[in-house]
Amino acid sequence: MYYIGYDIGGTKCAVSIGSGSPDGMELMGKTSFPTQGRPYDVLGKMAEAAKGLLRDAGLDFSDVSGAGISCGGPLNSDEGVILSPPNLPGWDGIKATAFFEEKTGVKTALQNDANACAVAEWKFGAGRGAKNMVFLTFGTGFGAGLILNGKLYSGASDMAGEIGHIRIADDGPVGYNKRGSAEGYCSGGGIARLCVMMVERSLKDGTVPDIYTAVDGDLDMITARLIAERALEGDAFCKEVYAECGRKLGLTLSILMDLINPELIVIGGVFMRSEALLRPEMERVIESEALSYTRGACRVVPAALGERIGDYAALGVATL
Repeated sequence: MYYIGYDIGGTKCAVSIGSGSPDGMELMGKTSFPTQGRPYDVLGKMAEAAKGLLRDAGLDFSDVSGAGISCGGPLNSDEGVILSPPNLPGWDGIKATAFFEEKTGVKTALQNDANACAVAEWKFGAGRGAKNMVFLTFGTGFGAGLILNGKLYSGASDMAGEIGHIRIADDGPVGYNKRGSAEGYCSGGGIARLCVMMVERSLKDGTVPDIYTAVDGDLDMITARLIAERALEGDAFCKEVYAECGRKLGLTLSILMDLINPELIVIGGVFMRSEALLRPEMERVIESEALSYTRGACRVVPAALGERIGDYAALGVATL
């Protein structure tokens, strides 16, 4: 069976087509372009892109079994409406599924990007066969997609899984406009902000960390990637930044384990690339914080789809 995936992002939109089977999803074609123009004009361009990809594959819309949209929330998945995502100014009350269905005649479903990635990993990646699974984004933001009792769970208003909003410390880096939130510690920007806070504390105490010298005192140059690179090269200060992030990640996972009792937690983004820096302290905190029966039933693994997960997320929604 053939499927269409529409990925709507703040800076880029992508359209993909895939061939699905019980063994997974084969990506057949993909195209992308900047998210520029009025919302419905952008959606129209995506529909035309899908038509072109299908034509190149010798297909048309009548051959397609379903289409899926992955987009940042808030949104209403039941009604197929994009409400007002902060990364998409002006996209207020956009009836996305109705638009695509009218243009293409293909039944279309909408999910937020964390849920879409959860479905992709559940159907095609590390979560195959899992009945209760949590997928965690760990990039620009930190959110969860929940697979409970073999079904995607999105909550009463499509807000389930906003784990990044939970405060896990009295103070700390800001995420979700909240100091000490899980996203404040467990996101790319959060790791950079954590490092800056630690640098400023060290400078106040009279110690100049090597990373401060490396960026010539320009703290805006500090990124999660740079910290990871220096940590892997042996920089003790940068290792401690990731260790602290690992501790806060472990605390957050302990909450999820005790609350949801999943058999699997799959983590994407930074965790995929920096697992070795994060896992030791993460595991230590889980051992001390989570109930023995919940932690014993749960494995924590990196996303199997890796950097390709965005290509498969919307296609996964199409199969629901």
